[in-house]
Amino acid sequence: MTAEDDSLQRIPPLLELTEIGKQTYRVPQPSESAEGRDVVFSGQLMGQMLMASDAAADGAKDVRSVHAVFARAGSYSSDIELQVESMHAGRTWASDTVTAIQDGRLLSRALVLLNALDADLMRHGPEMPVGVPEPDALQPGTWLSFPRAEVRPVPGESSERGVPVEYAWHRFPDSLPHAAAQAVLLWATCGNSIALAMRPHRDRVNIHDAHRTLSTGVIAHTMHFVDRFDVADWLLIVTEAVSAAGGRVHSTGSVFTDDGRLVAAFHQDSMARAAGQALDPKRSM
Repeated sequence: MTAEDDSLQRIPPLLELTEIGKQTYRVPQPSESAEGRDVVFSGQLMGQMLMASDAAADGAKDVRSVHAVFARAGSYSSDIELQVESMHAGRTWASDTVTAIQDGRLLSRALVLLNALDADLMRHGPEMPVGVPEPDALQPGTWLSFPRAEVRPVPGESSERGVPVEYAWHRFPDSLPHAAAQAVLLWATCGNSIALAMRPHRDRVNIHDAHRTLSTGVIAHTMHFVDRFDVADWLLIVTEAVSAAGGRVHSTGSVFTDDGRLVAAFHQDSMARAAGQALDPKRSM
């Protein structure tokens, strides 16, 4: 998608930030919680942080990577502000810190790397997994994805090298400006790793006990964008719950176009441990 094409596309309302000061933005909140509780979903906040960095740069460069650490949980009950601080802004590369603040408390901070696109000096990438069913052969499933995005998970339980793996096709109904497309895709990579890590241990743990008797949550998430894509095309999200130990889950993932081109990769560190007491017995599932 070209820059001219980008200008013709509409940004979804949840990614339209309101500038309230110099490189300071207020984020919109959804009408309903993504997880059925009053905790802002990590994918939402990261997508909006990406949009803040893009807005501060006037869309002059592509976001190359976002790494966020979530220090405190956010609430849907009050405004969240994003403050962008430029570390460097050169001809080719730029870097920002983006800080999320709510009611005077720091929630999260992200490092964002941006760059201008150059012609290929060389090109290679990994092959996409073989034997994954085409999206037309699958049914839509439940997924923590951007509103209106369609996700078609591959049924069954797969593993590679002794760790659980999940495959899911993802697409949005409309083509979007590239930063918004990145935010929509990023949103869909944040919410399934903990449940995936619990699959081999269902005799001991169940994701439905999260926030009741299990203390779970995303602590850090990193997304790398390696090539441009159209989020209105089918994209294959591959997630691996690489390690579960010490009350923590480490996961990795890749995103491929339907013709096998790698466009993104991600990593996540999460908490998954027993709680000393019931945490949120009124939480809806």
